[in-house]
Amino acid sequence: MPENSSAIISKVWSFATVLRDDGVSYGDYLEQLTYLLFLKMADEYSKPPYNRNLPVPPEYNWESLRTKRGAELETHYNRTLEILGQQKGLLGQIFTRAQNKIQDPAKLYRLIDMIDREKWALMGADVKGAIYEGLLEKNAEDTKSGAGQYFTPRPLIRAMVECIRPEPMKTIADPACGTGGFFLAAYDFIVNNYSLDREQKEFLKNKTFYGNEIVANTRRLALMNMFLHNIGDIEEGVPISPTDALVADTGERYDYVLTNPPFGKKSSMTFTNEEGKQEKEELVYNRQDFWATTSNKQLNFVQHIYTMLKTTGKAAVVVPDNVLFEGGAGEVVRKKLLQNTDLHTILRLPTGIFYKPGVKANVIFFDNRPASKEPWTKEVWIYDFRTNVHFTLKKNPLKFEDLQDFIRCYNPENRHERKETWSPDNPDGRWRKFTYEEIIARDKTSLDIFWIKDKSLADLENLPDPDVLVEEIVENLENALESFQEMLHILNNKNT
Repeated sequence: MPENSSAIISKVWSFATVLRDDGVSYGDYLEQLTYLLFLKMADEYSKPPYNRNLPVPPEYNWESLRTKRGAELETHYNRTLEILGQQKGLLGQIFTRAQNKIQDPAKLYRLIDMIDREKWALMGADVKGAIYEGLLEKNAEDTKSGAGQYFTPRPLIRAMVECIRPEPMKTIADPACGTGGFFLAAYDFIVNNYSLDREQKEFLKNKTFYGNEIVANTRRLALMNMFLHNIGDIEEGVPISPTDALVADTGERYDYVLTNPPFGKKSSMTFTNEEGKQEKEELVYNRQDFWATTSNKQLNFVQHIYTMLKTTGKAAVVVPDNVLFEGGAGEVVRKKLLQNTDLHTILRLPTGIFYKPGVKANVIFFDNRPASKEPWTKEVWIYDFRTNVHFTLKKNPLKFEDLQDFIRCYNPENRHERKETWSPDNPDGRWRKFTYEEIIARDKTSLDIFWIKDKSLADLENLPDPDVLVEEIVENLENALESFQEMLHILNNKNT
């Protein structure tokens, strides 16, 4: 990265630390940076050589902020956020329900001045993107903010995209897009692997990506993240809907779905009862296109993703373990997936890679197919990247290189030519296939399959580091607590 770019990133980071000492979280800083950066870039685009007529009211533009100080600046900034939130297009979407979280006008002015000193429109998308993605990751690490559940580890996203290998002039959707990580990785893959003509570049920028994000602040960050990476347009916007993707089938069909739906087994909505107390009610989506009716959020997302795909569509989806073994609706969904799609690959993920602890997850890869009497899945290939593998977020974080062996085994160039690394002579091989008949014969058609011997159970010398052990204990306790809370919720509902 050029020296000038590194200096800008360093400046933006250091100011985040200054504000943090004042009690401004990374998330709040990110929001304010988003508002001000958007206004600054709009100002640059309205001047030569761009000369674009943008819908920012003159009395609330970038220049109006630059010229004010102290209490006058604070009052004007608050009013600016309110007015811009009422505008149409990307402008209104970025500023929806915007609030000023920087209470010290002097520090607000310093932030404005820092942004004003750079020419952001001229800056490469890779530099702007690196600044913003870095802040998003820092925000995810801040466990108090809870932002980790919207941030999928970038090495995992990149590996999933490398396996799917999206092509130009095709559509990519994410029904729970968080801050847009899958879109950015897919964008980079297409740009780096294809020589695009003008029509393909236009399609990539404005017609490739479609998403949903129901959390307003997260959606705002996704819109800005994509805009800074040159996806979408300042006037037309970015097609990320604030609606709940699970509510209904929009009728749109996509070539690829890449997603990590939110963690948590149950879909629920919060409401105020007659006594004025807040309660949670489980959401059950009664959709005719679903194979099973359930309040399990993950199973609903899997069913919805199947609905979203074209008959030639491909999906890569992060799912928790319960999707692979749960009975009832889970068994119905698994059987239908094996029947209606080619569910060809499962990647068992290690613990300690997500910012939300207590997560045991997998990636399922399936290709949609036309209706058929015979099941489309002939065999399922499983890569066990969990047994005897230990990561932590700080001391031993997941890197893209750690997933290279899986990508080689997956064989993206021609996944129909694969070779097992497991054999009776090599029982620790991580790559193994199971036939449709073997899987359908398992109890509840369980896809939760593992075969490698856990060394920590047999040999005390092979125990992981103490910090890994503590992290796993915390994960197990949090899973147990979640189960107890669900039981308590069910019992309370029965008693009312």
